[in-house]
Amino acid sequence: MQDRSTFHDAATPLPEVAGYRVLRRIADGGMSTVYLARQESLGRDVAIKVMRPEALGDEVSRRRFENEARTIGRLDHPHIVGIHQIGRTADDRPFFVMPHMTRGHLGQRDLAGDEARIREILRALLSALAYAHARGVIHRDVKAENVLFDDADRPLLADFGIALRRGYGSRVTSAGLALGSTAYMAPEQARGEEVDHRADLYAMGVLTWEMLTGRLPFEAQDALSMAVMHAQDPIPRLPPHLRHWQKFIDRSMAKYPLKRHHDAADMLQALERIPYGPQRSFSPRDAAAAGVARMRDLPRGAWIVLGLILAAGLGFGLRHGDDTARGFFRASQPQPAADSMAVGGAAVIDNPDDALLRAAPESEASTLVEDARRQLEQRRLVSPSDDNAYDSLVAVARIAPDHLELPQLSAQLARALATDAVRATKNGDDADARARFERIATLVQATGLADDDLARELRRDTTAALAVRIDAAARRFDREAARKAAALAGVANLDADALGRLRRQAEAIPAVGAVLPGDPARMTVVRSGDGAYALTRRHISRSEYARFAEATGRPATLCRERASVLRVIARRDWTDPGFEQNNADPVVCVSWDDAQAFAQWLGARNGHRYRLPTTVEASGSAAAVGSRAVAEWLLDCEGDCVRRKVRGSSWRRDEDSRARDGGRGYDDVGFRLVREP
Repeated sequence: MQDRSTFHDAATPLPEVAGYRVLRRIADGGMSTVYLARQESLGRDVAIKVMRPEALGDEVSRRRFENEARTIGRLDHPHIVGIHQIGRTADDRPFFVMPHMTRGHLGQRDLAGDEARIREILRALLSALAYAHARGVIHRDVKAENVLFDDADRPLLADFGIALRRGYGSRVTSAGLALGSTAYMAPEQARGEEVDHRADLYAMGVLTWEMLTGRLPFEAQDALSMAVMHAQDPIPRLPPHLRHWQKFIDRSMAKYPLKRHHDAADMLQALERIPYGPQRSFSPRDAAAAGVARMRDLPRGAWIVLGLILAAGLGFGLRHGDDTARGFFRASQPQPAADSMAVGGAAVIDNPDDALLRAAPESEASTLVEDARRQLEQRRLVSPSDDNAYDSLVAVARIAPDHLELPQLSAQLARALATDAVRATKNGDDADARARFERIATLVQATGLADDDLARELRRDTTAALAVRIDAAARRFDREAARKAAALAGVANLDADALGRLRRQAEAIPAVGAVLPGDPARMTVVRSGDGAYALTRRHISRSEYARFAEATGRPATLCRERASVLRVIARRDWTDPGFEQNNADPVVCVSWDDAQAFAQWLGARNGHRYRLPTTVEASGSAAAVGSRAVAEWLLDCEGDCVRRKVRGSSWRRDEDSRARDGGRGYDDVGFRLVREP
């Protein structure tokens, strides 16, 4: 857990960590201390978390510290604080090295009134939680102090000290206690019960309230009282200018996990549906109050006239009420033909009351409305062609645009079409989604439907669905799929900001053959069947491998082609493969294990995940290897994976895909890397 920064006590010696110059203590936790240090090899400031001496003898604390290191080591996400290195200090205390977050934590910021920034932070944190939850990690201590900001002012989730991992019982980290910060603690967590990912979602609800209002939803004098309030007290109400967030807060902070958002992705979709500003509603009570107020404003003369009219109507009803009532509610007997006579070919009814009692002929519009009602119940929205609600309601709008039931049925159809359109958008069925969007637009135009809530919901849901698709396409380097999704945004009638954002996101995906921007490995997007991946344009060079060996202290692997007595006389390794090389040439005489270690080191430096290519991936592109042709290690293996495959012609032999010993180096084998999504 990272608390507010403190100054180092001169009486307490600073720990000694090889390769780092520890500067001062910056934070304290229950079982560890965080120090600011300078990494001497790279000349950068880092944060080193070191276990306290008094915690070494506590088995629970030690396992909790190790659990945090293992947990963060498994998580590689742009909004989760990562780990550079783990090890032990000179006095044998466990430590791990993290980036130094220079912009402080969320608890030090006042975001009340800045809803746009609040939404950005929530999107980032929910993305991080979705990633962690998908890998079986529950944070269990989401709070403002554990949301840190880097130099680019990006929010990152930190402190997985009490995180729960799938496969580890909760008692590994709780031992029957309610761990976490009670100000953000879900009711079931406060009671010491088993928790799942929805405890993190509850804490996100508390964090949302805090950012919106500048204070916590529940405030108490001690931790126990705070926990009881979370478990028993009703969810507080937001002030009027923030009431458009209340529904989101109510579901996020529901007392029972089953009533909360299903997962982080569901919570993110709910976030996107929150209106941008308070909504004005006009209830029946408002209407009644307004009506009473208007009547109170009537002049006295108007009240007298109104009273005379009511009295006259009441008197007429008293005199004729019996006969009129019996005539209106009782069907009259058919009159003989003699009781009526034809005038000019038209029937003249002797008794006008009978004309009121006879059923009017059913109109075409009424028939179409009945058809539309039935078709909606049967989910015949736009098909079959001769029996669907869309055609029926468009016809009603053409012949009877003022029909009383047209607005309600049109809105019902539009919502059903919107649900289908969003579902088709999520599933990538663009033809069906496009057809639904076009039907909605035509229906609105034909019927004059004005449903602002429906329009907002449709835009939000569609924007969220398209953003998920484009993000998935970006991870596959599938620029065309992203462009296809962005093109659908135009048909969906999204607002200009959302439309522009989706298009920019799609265009930012590198095309096949392009170099990935900002990647130190100089990756190129390569086409493979229906997909694409990123592959280094050339073999890893001697200079690149030298930086890795210097930073990690990895020993050089022995290298010799076949068995030879020369191996005893002259040692060969990547620093001296037996022939002259310059720094830009491919590094050789490195084992398969060396190549994998390099990939992990590079990923820890820049936040991506790298690995060796498979046979299929390596065949997608040839790499320039200088004057000596060099083969390359592959991810594929044989048998027990002691022997690893290589690919490519080398200066020693023609195309050779035979497996070789993965623990030794060869002077004609180097390696390239693939960047995983």
